[in-house]
Amino acid sequence: MTGAAVVTNLGSHGALIAAAFAVMEAGGSGGDVGLVAAARTLPLVLFLLIGGALADRLPRHRVMVAANALNCLSQAAFAALVLAGDPQLWQMMLLTALCGTGTAFFNPAAEGMLLSTVSGEHANRAFALFRMATNGAGIGGAALGGAMIAAIGPGWVLAVDAAAFALAGALRAFLDVSRVADRAPGGGLLADLREGWVEVRTRPWLWSIVLQFSVVVAVVGAAEAVYGPLVARDRLGGPAPWGLALAFFGVGTIAGAVLMMAWKPRRLLLVGTLCVFPLALPSAGLAVPLPVWGLCAVMFVSGSAIEVFGVNWMTAMHQEIPEEKFSRVSAYDWFGSVSMLPLATALAGPAESAFGRTPALWGCATLVILVTALVLLVPDVRHLTRKPPPPKSPELSTASSATGTSDPAGA
Repeated sequence: MTGAAVVTNLGSHGALIAAAFAVMEAGGSGGDVGLVAAARTLPLVLFLLIGGALADRLPRHRVMVAANALNCLSQAAFAALVLAGDPQLWQMMLLTALCGTGTAFFNPAAEGMLLSTVSGEHANRAFALFRMATNGAGIGGAALGGAMIAAIGPGWVLAVDAAAFALAGALRAFLDVSRVADRAPGGGLLADLREGWVEVRTRPWLWSIVLQFSVVVAVVGAAEAVYGPLVARDRLGGPAPWGLALAFFGVGTIAGAVLMMAWKPRRLLLVGTLCVFPLALPSAGLAVPLPVWGLCAVMFVSGSAIEVFGVNWMTAMHQEIPEEKFSRVSAYDWFGSVSMLPLATALAGPAESAFGRTPALWGCATLVILVTALVLLVPDVRHLTRKPPPPKSPELSTASSATGTSDPAGA
């Protein structure tokens, strides 16, 4: 599973940059870049909940393979369109929307699969290791993608992404799922969705942070998907410096993951939420704008901080949510987090025209700080604590010693 995620991230991070520059090379404006970015995220809002319910009813690895196949086909068509020359805006939006549809079904299944295969005792380290591997691939993908766009154009980067999805799907088709417990069928799709909603609304820490991230993801996404490439083109020298800055964000996530492999803070969500404040730094850095080295520095800091949040968030989910509902709750998490992203990316261009790029970027930074401060007012966010691992039974300890086996998740 980790190997497939690494392959996917290598291609996807470069493709995100490639899509923006494909629009600009076709003569598109900042508003057009925002529309294509919105087309990728709109299907997430439309299909995430259905994807989460299906992933709790069907074998999760099969859902992931089907999603990878759709991503592969859509990115291959996008690459062919760009390489053939003169792509139309509606065509790029349609193919990007198909890729977003695949992601809507993939994300809840992947997160549910990961959560269900890790033991409570080793959860913190396992989540940190998984995220370190995938984010490390993102570093290479962003840096390589920026360099490839500058050297041979965005079309070939999109083609590489299509090949990465094909390889990842093939790897996931052979996942060993024998140790994943079977799940009893639910009472229907709508009943499953209602059960997932009950899990969310009865936990203030969960819904408050999801609401927080609906704003944070929206404004950070607009800054990085729309304003970042535009600042790179106008002030930094093109796609390669922006790819380098994104790569430093990835380096920061690895640093944060290494930290979390050893650090187990008692108040999971308090520490995690405090680490969301640095996500305001990239927008502020683009607003100044900082030189490339300064932008790389703030991207590194924000990457490290969000990784601390991410590991603590996954540990809290693993600790508090029943296994058979992982994918549904994950889908509500993703749904809430990306619900405003299509609107934010679509409005990024008009906001730049109305207020100017610099004020719009300062507004993004201010919103991150404001909503993060508000969520700290929720008592459950401040007080939810890490539970100690359950004690091992004497029979299990004796059997493990006698056979020389150990927990597979720890391995």
